[in-house]
Amino acid sequence: MFSRNHLRSVLSGALLAAQPAAAQETVTPAPNAEALFHHPNPSLNRNLQTAYHIMKDLLEAGHWDQAPAYLTPRYIQHNPNVASGRDTVVHFFASIGMKPKPIPARLSAPVVSVLAQGDKVVVVTVATMPDPRAPGKTYTTSWFDMWRFVDGKADEHWDSATLMPAPRQ
Repeated sequence: MFSRNHLRSVLSGALLAAQPAAAQETVTPAPNAEALFHHPNPSLNRNLQTAYHIMKDLLEAGHWDQAPAYLTPRYIQHNPNVASGRDTVVHFFASIGMKPKPIPARLSAPVVSVLAQGDKVVVVTVATMPDPRAPGKTYTTSWFDMWRFVDGKADEHWDSATLMPAPRQ
């Protein structure tokens, strides 16, 4: 017996597959991403600044040696490709060949929006993906990262990642 949610999912997939691709609005970044990482509330501002440096110093520049400044040791990870723990995350980025490069003066990620509330910060960026229906073309969609902070350091992380393919032998 199919559950109601399973049936909805199957029907929705069948309907989408039968429909021609709709014209999509391009996801565009905010004109001043830097301004989105500031808040008059000191606690929110501290969390926003930590999220900013995680994105710029760690994710963009690969300076994972600085992870202790931004991530707690237990750093709970909800990305299906990486286990929890700050050391595990640092090792993951080293294992995929991320090498440190100069830390840029400004974040280069195309940030759409940044939201801070309580102990959480959500950063939405533009993701440009290959179009599986039109080889050689791309489309834009939204990517999100969300962190929960404890004492100014990221203690938990969520994103929109899906499983990566198995490594080739």
